[in-house]
Amino acid sequence: MECHVRPATSSDAAAISRVVLAALRESNSQDYSPDVIAQVEQSFCPEAITTQLAKRRVFVALLGENIIGTAGLDGDVVRGVFVDPAHQKGGIGRHLMSVIHATATRAGFGTLRVPSSITAEEFYASLGYQKIRDEFHGAERTIVRENGSGVSPDHISTYAATNQ
Repeated sequence: MECHVRPATSSDAAAISRVVLAALRESNSQDYSPDVIAQVEQSFCPEAITTQLAKRRVFVALLGENIIGTAGLDGDVVRGVFVDPAHQKGGIGRHLMSVIHATATRAGFGTLRVPSSITAEEFYASLGYQKIRDEFHGAERTIVRENGSGVSPDHISTYAATNQ
């Protein structure tokens, strides 16, 4: 079955929340303390997701009718890129990012920034995002990255097209 990406709707909020919470608890918990994970989880409850949907462009990746990933674009900032742990390392995140890059290009953004978790550092580096600085929100370390070479590196769309 092939993955496809579409804009998220308010009826997706609970499913998006489930994907994000699963990724935080299984993947990000390897790099962050339980207290940090609990704090970050508050930003991804269904109500918070519904609020985000009204403020930014959010996309979901689906396998059949099941949401298995999400990514958002808030101006020139990539936000909330998460893939269900059972589907990580399979090209879903890259596919979502190719949609984000295409959306940003159509909106006229030449460079994108992303506040990356420690967990996603290698993922964003593989997409050409360079580290700008570390930021700390309490005990949570975030790495701000930027794709200074423009928003649509060829290797992203090529990979996404061949590894959906």
